[in-house]
Amino acid sequence: MPSPSKRLYVIYAGGTIGMQQTSAGYAPAPGYLPGELARIAARTSGFPAYELKEYAPLIDSSNLQPAHWNAMADDITANYEAYDGFVVIHGTDTLAYTASALSFMLENLGKPVIVTGSMVPLAEQPNDAEQNLVDAFRWACEDGLHEVCVAFNRLLLRGNRSRKLWGAEIGAFGSPNYPVLGRVQGHYEFNPALCLPKPTRPFRAHRINPDLAIAGIKLYPGYTNRLIEAMLVQPLKGIVLETYGAGNAPDADQALIAALGSATARGALIVNCTQCVSGKVAMDNYAAGSVLSRAGLVSGRDMTPEAAIAKLYFLLSQPSDTLGRAERVPVSLRGELGAD
Repeated sequence: MPSPSKRLYVIYAGGTIGMQQTSAGYAPAPGYLPGELARIAARTSGFPAYELKEYAPLIDSSNLQPAHWNAMADDITANYEAYDGFVVIHGTDTLAYTASALSFMLENLGKPVIVTGSMVPLAEQPNDAEQNLVDAFRWACEDGLHEVCVAFNRLLLRGNRSRKLWGAEIGAFGSPNYPVLGRVQGHYEFNPALCLPKPTRPFRAHRINPDLAIAGIKLYPGYTNRLIEAMLVQPLKGIVLETYGAGNAPDADQALIAALGSATARGALIVNCTQCVSGKVAMDNYAAGSVLSRAGLVSGRDMTPEAAIAKLYFLLSQPSDTLGRAERVPVSLRGELGAD
């Protein structure tokens, strides 16, 4: 641990990490994780001081909603000046969405916000929960870290670059399009050159509108235009369309392309993301991609679908300004995008 003088604020939102076995399967157990964390702190040399807020009710992350992002951002904002760093303990299923959303909502962040969870609960042995907690608290004390990150399986990942890639592996999370910011290999290795610079402007937090009509759509062979037309006629404000390869769609399906063009003409902001785990959208590479550009879709480049959804919630919740929202999608706000 770096400095026992550090003070952290901890949000315990829920998730597998603090669950216990019940007759219906694993379920959140209020009060259990705070006691276990106190025991971990007592036996870990240099563990920082912390204050913990346990959400009530605890959230199975499958039940997470955008309104919960507002609650987390509000708690961090209310305690921003009093603490040196923040840890968010969260379920894994929607952890990448929360890490992405917080990265956009917390502007000019000058302190670490570390999101973590586990694949195996603390109540079971062996587990990955204790090590993930120790690592998260360690990284939350890092002086050179000024962004939202994910600590999982001895890795430190940029929050809005992280994805849950495996459903049952201890190393569930990866960052396919960006290098890891740190790792533990006998000692804590940290690469500040890969991290966001310390902000020069004051911290400010934003809230999102949880009632925005935003959809994620994944193309697949046989996706009939009737299905997508039915979705696109809804009053959707934003759409993340997961396309093939480098951002391609069936250009022979004129009804599909027309439906997409009609949606953008009505004001829907449609972001084109690749459904590949790694890689980026380049709509000019193929005719099957350039047709989407002509239909008004905006390239998500190498953004993850999770980050794209969160970014739409963020952008569409902000007042309009001289730079339109569509123009802001390809602009990297919090390191979510690589170079074009």
